[in-house]
Amino acid sequence: MRQIITHFTDNDLYTFSCQYYIMQKYPRAEVEYTFIDRNKTCYPKGFDKLLQEQIDYMAGVTITDQEVEFMTEKLVWLPLWYFTFLRGYRFNPNEVDINQDEEGHLSILIRGKWFSTIMWEMPILSCISELLHTLNGDVANYNLEKEYAKAVAKSEKIFGAGLVFGDMGTRRRFTYDHQKLVLKAMKHVYDSKPWPGRFTGTSNVWFAMELGLTPLGTMSHQLISFEENVSGVFECNYNVMRKFSDVYDGNNGIYLYDCFGDSVFFNNLSKRMAMMYSGLRVDSGDEEEQTEKIIAKYKSLGINPATKQVVYSNGLDVDKCIAIHKFCNGRVLDSYGVGTHITCDIDNAKPSNIVIKLTKCRITEVREWHDCIKLSCDKGKTLGNQEKCKYILSLIG
Repeated sequence: MRQIITHFTDNDLYTFSCQYYIMQKYPRAEVEYTFIDRNKTCYPKGFDKLLQEQIDYMAGVTITDQEVEFMTEKLVWLPLWYFTFLRGYRFNPNEVDINQDEEGHLSILIRGKWFSTIMWEMPILSCISELLHTLNGDVANYNLEKEYAKAVAKSEKIFGAGLVFGDMGTRRRFTYDHQKLVLKAMKHVYDSKPWPGRFTGTSNVWFAMELGLTPLGTMSHQLISFEENVSGVFECNYNVMRKFSDVYDGNNGIYLYDCFGDSVFFNNLSKRMAMMYSGLRVDSGDEEEQTEKIIAKYKSLGINPATKQVVYSNGLDVDKCIAIHKFCNGRVLDSYGVGTHITCDIDNAKPSNIVIKLTKCRITEVREWHDCIKLSCDKGKTLGNQEKCKYILSLIG
């Protein structure tokens, strides 16, 4: 089958910002990532071989001068030496182990140096999604004109409702071509006239460059999952906030706070960190409940919530975004990052529900391995060693 990922920066921005953080704070760390299919999909026979072919292709995907120039211009918080590192980076297929059982279930393990293996998440997930839609016949039945019209109508609804809105849909996109089509439609609509809403861009660095958009993204849960093994569940959020702000000198100021639920985070959020970060990202739990907790916490610290950004990103569709926007009613600077509903809302095609998560780590190659977990505010998003999950839950309540 043709190669799916052909551009080095066909990846989410947070991959690069997290990678640089890791190089600064934990350059010797080793990790293990695990693929999780929440739908327990039975993939077609031979799917593992087709995916392995795509993994092997990645060894030849390198960054170009054009990509380096774009990132240097847009990502001013990354030092120039980091791009020298990216020029020398090579995807290592030996870090990825793929298996498929007789029923068709897929298992994937990624293991190696953290700063290297972090690059695999987005390419693997987007390849799995596109391969599956191709083998299921969804791509063959794709109606370009109909899907473009749908994307235009959705964009008009988004910007007409006054939403501050960005694409975060690379990992579970229908195909590379469809994500590009949707982003072109959104840009065309947004540029066509003044709107009450605002198009903030895309998390995909390649499409941001190709289409003249702003690249979006700061951090992921894995930084906090790792840090829990360093400084404990009650201090890990504070220490990641401190270390991340040290690395980026106050840039990249949206913090993803729900890795161990909300109470652990809010109980340990200091005024200094609350002021240093421009806002928070809500990726689990009830949005209205989380909004009220955020507002109450900022007020308790003497900070005006209306000056702080809150980015909502928990499996949203446009109608839900509009409802949250009305609920916020200017009390915070609300914005929205939407994935699957933007890049895989295709008639008669079922979107994948797949993730790759950090499940083991060690600080250096000579230290012992530890389990990494994620609890969040949604039970369905609890991931990792179940005994450790139960133990941590017994500590935090």
